Amino acid sequence: MSLVVSLLMLIVILLLGTSAAQIALQAEKSSRNDRDRQVAFQAAEAALMDAEMDIEHSPDPARSRSDIFSSEDMQSFPESGCNAGISSVKLGLCAPSRPDAKPAWAEVDFLDKSANASTVPYGQFTGASFQTGAGPLPDRSPRYIIEPMMFNYKGHSAEKPSVFYRITAIGFGMREETQVVLQTYYRKGAK
Repeated sequence: MSLVVSLLMLIVILLLGTSAAQIALQAEKSSRNDRDRQVAFQAAEAALMDAEMDIEHSPDPARSRSDIFSSEDMQSFPESGCNAGISSVKLGLCAPSRPDAKPAWAEVDFLDKSANASTVPYGQFTGASFQTGAGPLPDRSPRYIIEPMMFNYKGHSAEKPSVFYRITAIGFGMREETQVVLQTYYRKGAK
């Protein structure tokens, strides 16, 4: 009789140990996924800051295209779609969205990293570098696009609206499948 009771106790202990191990593994997977998402979030934030630097003033004068961006007009932006081509100085500049159409950020393929991509890789126009690779680093470099938008200050002429920019950026986690997309609005300062 004591042998049967001992075996039952061992089975109960084994089941408790197995369920405790499963709980620990699930918690570890959850924290790993959260860490991966945080890496992607920080990469997307870095891309937003890179785009703001691209608009305002690039620290690398040889790559700078800050003069393209104006708080008064959007002549450098295309009539429709987004400019593509990794060697184009107008890469990642998208046409203003019509009210009845999808915005450019919803149409662009942020995962395209070919020479004909419409998105700007991190540091393309600022000279900044972004580490990627194995371990706790993102799988690949973040990317962004810039769309112009118009607005009027209260009391100012509607004939001369001001321009501000919607920046959409994507960051990748330690796995390429982990992606975070962020948006911000930015207005270039007066010269």
